Amino acid sequence: MNQILSKTSSSSPTSPVARVAIICASWHGDIVGQARTSMLAEFERSRWPLSQIDQFEVPGAFEIPLLAKKLALTGRYEAIIACAFVVNGGIYRHEFVSSAVIDGLMRVQLDTEVPVMSAVLTPRDFHDHGDHQQFFAEHFVKKGVEVAKACLVTMAGLRALSETLTH
Repeated sequence: MNQILSKTSSSSPTSPVARVAIICASWHGDIVGQARTSMLAEFERSRWPLSQIDQFEVPGAFEIPLLAKKLALTGRYEAIIACAFVVNGGIYRHEFVSSAVIDGLMRVQLDTEVPVMSAVLTPRDFHDHGDHQQFFAEHFVKKGVEVAKACLVTMAGLRALSETLTH
């Protein structure tokens, strides 16, 4: 069920790996897509080559950690960003899903030593109407920028640490 939205290959001048994977859930894709768009714009503003970013889509948030782990184990990615919207549909399930996803993402980065950034958001209240859709779409734009910045800073920091430890 995983679909590669775009896939390119080239190397970055800053690192032999220097690729980023973005995994987005298609559930509430109109809202989640706002984060992807703003992430890509922030990477471009920061002069990170968009050709160094691979995008993947999964059905929902629950599927993200497994794909993140498989991507991290390839050794191809310097960082992975996960993006999803886990909503309270009136049943208790959303708390279990969000907890499992975030715990899974943390486990992936600790097990593989590839940083995994999260823009997996779980609002306390979401109702599928215009006002909430607009509010959360705008919120995901902001979160996309924030997670892209966090990713760039984390990669630079880990590269600097690696260089310090090898010299």
